[in-house]
Amino acid sequence: MPWSETTPMDQKTQFIADYLRQTLDMTELCQMYGISRKTGYKWIGRYLEHGPQGLEERSCAPSRHPNQTPEAVIEALIQVRQRHPTWGAKKLLTIVEKRHPDWELPGRSTVCEILNRHGLVPRKRRRRVIGHPGKPTAQMLAPNDIWCADFKGQLKTGDGIYCYPLTVTDGCSRYLLGCQGLLSTSSDDAKPVFTRLFKEYGLPTRIRSDNGVPFATTTLARLSMLSAWWVRLGILPDLIEPGKPQQNGRHERMHRTLKAETTRPPAANRQAQQRKFNRFREEFNNERPHEALDMATPASVYVPSRREMPDRLPPLEYPDRFEVRYVSDNGGIRWNKGWVNVSSTCIGEYVGLEEIDDGVWNVYFGPLKLGRLLERHMRIEDEFGRLKRRG
Repeated sequence: MPWSETTPMDQKTQFIADYLRQTLDMTELCQMYGISRKTGYKWIGRYLEHGPQGLEERSCAPSRHPNQTPEAVIEALIQVRQRHPTWGAKKLLTIVEKRHPDWELPGRSTVCEILNRHGLVPRKRRRRVIGHPGKPTAQMLAPNDIWCADFKGQLKTGDGIYCYPLTVTDGCSRYLLGCQGLLSTSSDDAKPVFTRLFKEYGLPTRIRSDNGVPFATTTLARLSMLSAWWVRLGILPDLIEPGKPQQNGRHERMHRTLKAETTRPPAANRQAQQRKFNRFREEFNNERPHEALDMATPASVYVPSRREMPDRLPPLEYPDRFEVRYVSDNGGIRWNKGWVNVSSTCIGEYVGLEEIDDGVWNVYFGPLKLGRLLERHMRIEDEFGRLKRRG
């Protein structure tokens, strides 16, 4: 036999039914239900006045609070706010106080709550959650498996001009491929440096960096103009997690030595500072023994990559099962007679879409997964952001 469950509403209804039968007097009936006579008469009164609805639970909150703001004050504040939608609580209180000096006005926080309660506070647009692929897992087992790139902060040379040292190393051999002082951290300044390194040493498999400019942005897959160019060359961006420089620890350790030997004190100008960088690079690669290499030098371990930099960027190729779409100047693609925004960094390129479910497509830029297209909502959702929200 299953267990029977009763609710307070069921017990009240049964109490009223027993009362209407009049088989027991009020005292016996209340004792049977474990309530006081006062409570019993209250239930009976509510039932006779409102019917079965009168037996439902009621709020115990007071109908009026002694410190409640008077309605006249609330209406005056709302009128001023409606006339001046951009004015804050302080200004509203000042105006109302001038008009009604004898009124007792509420505090600033109370005015903010009143405005919010009446829908007079504009809702802030929720910022887009940009996901992250997480801790990099690719291993540095051989030269050119992973290059590490970063800017060693900024320093002001003797002429008062800031210099931004861009450093690139080979993760396996610790070979310092380049150390170039630039005028900014823009992609336009960094791209010629990588072009020279690719022509001299070949192409790596991946390039590990942080999430700052110019290596990453806040768009899908954190793709930037520079990393999009890497993908076109067959190089995968390898991002560390935000705020965790230890995930690129080999490169950061080199920065510590670079700073100690080349920037204290800085040179008179950028050209002189670059000469100090060049001397450091020569010594670091060919003379300075490295403990992680069994006291060998990085130059004795490193070998250039067999993948040469092409004269022209190769086209992005996708499997036959993929749908291929061109990214227009507005950063979107045409899909089912509509436009879907992708990314401004992919303008002029082709993206591939792989259907994984009915109306659900994975979106790729070459081998790099950008996100997921949901036909029901006609938007591309950041895959890593979706996973991060799910925890």
